[in-house]
Amino acid sequence: MTELRLYNARTRSKDVFVPLDPTNVRMYVCGPTVYDRAHAGNARPAIVFDVLHRLLIHFAPFMGWDRVTYARNITDIDDKINARAAETGRSIRDITEETTAWYFEDMQALGEIGPDLSPRATDYIPEMIAFIKALTAEGHAYAAEGHVLFDVTSYPHYGSLARRSLEDMKAGARVEVAPFKRNAMDFVLWKPSASDLPGWESPWGRGRPGWHIECSAMSKALFGDAFDIHGGGADLLFPHHENEKAQSCCLTGEDSFARVWMHNEMLQVEGRKMAKSLGNFFTVRDLLDQGLPGEVIRFVFLGTHYSKPMDWTADKVREAKATLLAWRDQAADGGDVAPSVVDALANDLNTPLAIARLHQLSKDGRAAELKASAGLLGLLDDRMGEWARLGYSAAAFDDRIGELVRRRDEARSQRDYETADRLRDHLLEAGLTLRDSAAGTTWERGPNFDPGKLGRQG
Repeated sequence: MTELRLYNARTRSKDVFVPLDPTNVRMYVCGPTVYDRAHAGNARPAIVFDVLHRLLIHFAPFMGWDRVTYARNITDIDDKINARAAETGRSIRDITEETTAWYFEDMQALGEIGPDLSPRATDYIPEMIAFIKALTAEGHAYAAEGHVLFDVTSYPHYGSLARRSLEDMKAGARVEVAPFKRNAMDFVLWKPSASDLPGWESPWGRGRPGWHIECSAMSKALFGDAFDIHGGGADLLFPHHENEKAQSCCLTGEDSFARVWMHNEMLQVEGRKMAKSLGNFFTVRDLLDQGLPGEVIRFVFLGTHYSKPMDWTADKVREAKATLLAWRDQAADGGDVAPSVVDALANDLNTPLAIARLHQLSKDGRAAELKASAGLLGLLDDRMGEWARLGYSAAAFDDRIGELVRRRDEARSQRDYETADRLRDHLLEAGLTLRDSAAGTTWERGPNFDPGKLGRQG
């Protein structure tokens, strides 16, 4: 069995993965803050770490690992949630319950098998309070005006994960520093809550936790002082992951907490940052409601290595539809995962290379291996019924194409060239190649075949 190598932000190198405890390989990923629908960018870490989860499960029997445990938290206490409650007049509980259910539903539509554990921040408040008390007792945190703050100068390795020095971070700070802070970079562990906001009783008064303490307390409760892999978006490297590492290592030692740190890069849309101000912002549900199968969304995301910015384009969507349609028409049950695909994924989750090797399996006619190997990426999964519900099947498309070609041949025979030309243009726009002869018209799918365009007649 090939070795699994993963890029580790902590070591800045691609290292052979060896779990701390082969009886339980543990991965923790920062999950969503549940106040609205998941935007398309939120889908990337879900898909990336779902593939890694699948790969770890695949490796387990070969490596002698007893099990793999994947945890992804739900942040259900946050200022954005409070603001949404104030805007809508709805209770915070109603908002977080609804949006959490939306998130699970949307990620399942993208083919996610789902984490084993989904801890919610509000269920771990006592653990967070105990963690903060321990930091305070050890001199790593201090209370001030109802707040408790982490003293970054108490941890000599602060900035080591993000490769930033404390002096550089101080010089780069552009925000007004609260007067009760000892140091500009000190961060909040606990803050007071007004009577109209969620709050819990604590040694420092009624309040609520800061964001960074959540994952440290929850991962410790679930996995102990150290675990194998910590994942999340590249935007979390600093300050969130840096702060997590600092506060956790202060209590349990520099070699504790997460051993491997992995970060996926951000999403772009047609070469530009996705933003509401640019008019290119959309949610996962927007795409699904437009009739785009979740498997197509997943395929587009996996076409770019997780460590690179991913550009969502109409061309990639079209190509993904055509590829998946062809593979679904070809795939057969009963095969094994191809070693070439495993090797690609074992090389720091190289999904573009894995997809290239799926193309080769398809070209070679290895239908059963194609389906089994695609399943390692969460593709060609029989549970993903969106294609059938939306009428996406090879037979349905063939029937639709045949109907349009027949109507065009009929219009040509009646010398209704306007209708014939309109139907021809419609077929060409969908990416079909047409060949006319005295016996009629034959067709084949071109490399840019877009089945979604067959439903729009000219």
